[in-house]
Amino acid sequence: MAVTDETVSRVLNAVPQGLLIGGKWIGTEHTIDVENPATGQTIAQVADATPEQGIEALDAAVAAADDWAATDPRARGEVLRKAFELLTERAEDIALLMTLEMGKPLAEARGEVTYGAEFFRWFSEEAVRIAGRYSVAPSGGTRLLTMKQPVGPVYAITPWNFPLAMGTRKLGPAIAAGCTAIIKPAAQTPLTTLALAAVLIEAGLPDGVVNVITTSHSGAVSEPIIRDPRLRKLTFTGSTPVGRRLIEQSAQNVLKTSMELGGNAPFLVFADADLDKAVEGAMLAKMRNIGEACTAANRLLVHSSVAQEFAGKLAERMGAMTIGPGIEDGVQVGPLVDAAAVDKVTELVTDAVDRGATVLTGGTAIDGPGHFYPPTVLTGVGTDARVFTEEIFGPVAPIITFDTDDEGIAKANDTEYGLVAYAFTENLTRALTVAERLQTGMVGINQGIVSNPAAPFGGVKSSGLGREGGAEGIEEYLETKYVGIKL
Repeated sequence: MAVTDETVSRVLNAVPQGLLIGGKWIGTEHTIDVENPATGQTIAQVADATPEQGIEALDAAVAAADDWAATDPRARGEVLRKAFELLTERAEDIALLMTLEMGKPLAEARGEVTYGAEFFRWFSEEAVRIAGRYSVAPSGGTRLLTMKQPVGPVYAITPWNFPLAMGTRKLGPAIAAGCTAIIKPAAQTPLTTLALAAVLIEAGLPDGVVNVITTSHSGAVSEPIIRDPRLRKLTFTGSTPVGRRLIEQSAQNVLKTSMELGGNAPFLVFADADLDKAVEGAMLAKMRNIGEACTAANRLLVHSSVAQEFAGKLAERMGAMTIGPGIEDGVQVGPLVDAAAVDKVTELVTDAVDRGATVLTGGTAIDGPGHFYPPTVLTGVGTDARVFTEEIFGPVAPIITFDTDDEGIAKANDTEYGLVAYAFTENLTRALTVAERLQTGMVGINQGIVSNPAAPFGGVKSSGLGREGGAEGIEEYLETKYVGIKL
């Protein structure tokens, strides 16, 4: 069913456009233009925070911290549960908002609402399961008591590619743990975060527990917040270079940090793999979110004995995908987020071709309005190509061959990143062996999507620190206190 202009206007007009500080929506002297990447046109203008307003948001979070930490866990959980229900009820509007500002097709945006809302439901249940322990010291004369307490005010920086899920994945455990927060969404996609904050307020979240700052000057606004000794936790999802700078800044006050950074995911297809399953898995791992995901399959490592057949099947599937604005019926591939993203993908494909790769489908940016690049399959890609070492963040599938398990695993691990890997094989022993040898925080065996609110999401090496989701996720927002009691 086509989306009408009236529906678009209604959804956009319902979004607050100011900063949220201490429960109040505040306008600013300057604004940020929000662009629809499918058309290149401005669809909204939101507040552009100054560094001083960033500190005001921290002031509000600090002021609300003690009361929120003392709030009953059940009450904190009920706020998240209500927010989950509101997001679920308004899934169509939230999905449309994401598609308008980020570009992903509506079907994928609906999936993100389901996925993102589930973090609120999951952590609403974890709020009442924060526990310590009581034990007898080995010497017998002392009792050992441990307790978990909220770490304190949190600064959460979220990316543009999953504007709802990255917000709920960070705010869910923070709220459940009893922390207050300031969240700063990416300048390209602020609308979904502003709508999310409005939902939390409607769900009963007290003033100041969550504050939102939108800004086009991320570094200038963020650094004073991070260097303020009242902040106690920094959580960031984004590129590894930016993450490194934030870690350096956070070192001054020894902040608790969690970082979900870049990826260069290998997708291994062994000789005994079911190729139809592998192609289906590659479609999910590569084309989810138009390839604009840190978990996207970045290097498709395929055993030489099945590489030609796999490449042909994958090219047929990717070449048949429907490209267009995400709000149109039947569209499977929306635009990339901006012109710079198209330029980067174009450079990477050109570099691979110049080094001997062959284009089976796609390979050239699409002329016209919007930032479109077609699904592309490359074969004959060497390890000297930039696509082997750099995160693509677009719908390009470079296929690299290997001849032995050891070679395949070595190529998979030949990267500074270690977020996720995928492996397709029908042999259980090989599956377990490969999973153990891959240097990543997550592994998908015979599946192209691993993200799940009930599982710990995160990487190793230059892909980050800490975990989000699962039973481990709330620990990132808690400190352990030990009390020794002499009897």
